Amino acid sequence: MNASMVGKVALVTGAGSGIGRAAARLFAQHGAAVAVADIDAAGGQATAEQITHDGGTSVFIRADVAHADDVQAMIAQVVAQFGRLDYAHNNAGIEGRVAPLLECDEAQWDRIIAVNLKGVWLCLQHELRQMLAQGGGAIVNTASVAGLVGTAGMAAYAASKHGVVGLTKTAAIEYARAGIRVNAVCPGFIHTPMVERYTANDAQANARLARAHAIRRLGTPEEVAEAVVWLCSDAAAFVTGHALAVDGGLVAM
Repeated sequence: MNASMVGKVALVTGAGSGIGRAAARLFAQHGAAVAVADIDAAGGQATAEQITHDGGTSVFIRADVAHADDVQAMIAQVVAQFGRLDYAHNNAGIEGRVAPLLECDEAQWDRIIAVNLKGVWLCLQHELRQMLAQGGGAIVNTASVAGLVGTAGMAAYAASKHGVVGLTKTAAIEYARAGIRVNAVCPGFIHTPMVERYTANDAQANARLARAHAIRRLGTPEEVAEAVVWLCSDAAAFVTGHALAVDGGLVAM
């Protein structure tokens, strides 16, 4: 257990499954109270119940991060429940249909940008206001290797994740002197429901994705969660504005 996190409060969006669920559970294992947020009520409630079953403290908040009112209410509920907000993991995201750029219609583009990029921007605005009032905090945004390199068939997703990286760096510069650190994780292909949808959970497709990494396997949500929690911890006190590739060497190849 990381003693510095005991008694602190963490918020994780998109915590109903995958990386978000793993991060929420890991924050709790280190002693933080965790607000689990997701548009998927069943998944989010299940994550919160897992945390409490394991002896942690958690509350579920249903929120669509693409909507300003939902985000404002989410932060207000976190503060009402726990009195503060020390860590935020802005993880909620969607991938959309895999297709060439010319086949990406406007509705899909708008929804992906709204959730993946506008959602992070909205969360940052309200989290930063709360952390400024408290005198500090740490935020980690989930970008992607698709925020570091081009990704065929995923124009909107790649554009949104490149935007998250730029937003992360800008926020880090603007609020470093206020004691708020802002970083991003850029996962490779991780064994999550999103990747299962991407490959239709086909064994051969999964094997092809595994070979894209120098380590020759898919990552696990828990491995990304370790990076998220470390970036929020005091051990990363001199790290801000960084986009950390947690990708098994994918972008190095």
